[in-house]
Amino acid sequence: MGVSKIEQLIEEIYEFVESCKMQPLSSTKVVVPKDQLYDLLDELRLRTPDEIKRYQKIISNRDVILQDAQEKANNMLAEAEAQTNALIDEHQIMQQAYYQANEVVNQATEQADRMLEQARQDADQIRLGALNYTSELLSNAEGMLSAAYNNSKNQYEGLLESLKGSLNVIASNRSELAQDEAAASAPASAYEEISHAQGKAEEEEFQFDENTFLDGVDEE
Repeated sequence: MGVSKIEQLIEEIYEFVESCKMQPLSSTKVVVPKDQLYDLLDELRLRTPDEIKRYQKIISNRDVILQDAQEKANNMLAEAEAQTNALIDEHQIMQQAYYQANEVVNQATEQADRMLEQARQDADQIRLGALNYTSELLSNAEGMLSAAYNNSKNQYEGLLESLKGSLNVIASNRSELAQDEAAASAPASAYEEISHAQGKAEEEEFQFDENTFLDGVDEE
């Protein structure tokens, strides 16, 4: 069985993740463009119903197989009936005609039953194979999507922690710088008041809100 559209798209997602740049100072994490990844996931979601319809069409062929077998059986029975009528028309071989006619009908009936049973078995095997393949395909898609989601989540969490640490360092440096400037230009009592006010202002200015930052990332 050839590669399906879903399998092809999943392979494209793999290649896309592999082509992303590595995150600085990390050998296992990559920076994934969110919009491009969402485009690939949306396309996968849109293609999934088409693949399911494809295998539903395969399952529906079961009725076609059974109908074809029934038509063949009906033709054989009609032929047997025609032969029976032809034999009955010959009065001199009436008894032989009945015997042969019954034999023909019995053989045709048995053969038709065998064909119908075989057709049912073949149709059931096709249906079971299609269902198993569809289940495996959806399971693989679920696993790959879950891995992609977890990878993206870990990257964003790592980025947030890094930014938070950088902001804290900057705030601390600015606070120390303000204290040094105040010490150089003001008396001791004024310096304490300025340091206290400057520290409070820096704390309020650089108070880090993860949820607010995440909202900003999503909007971009």
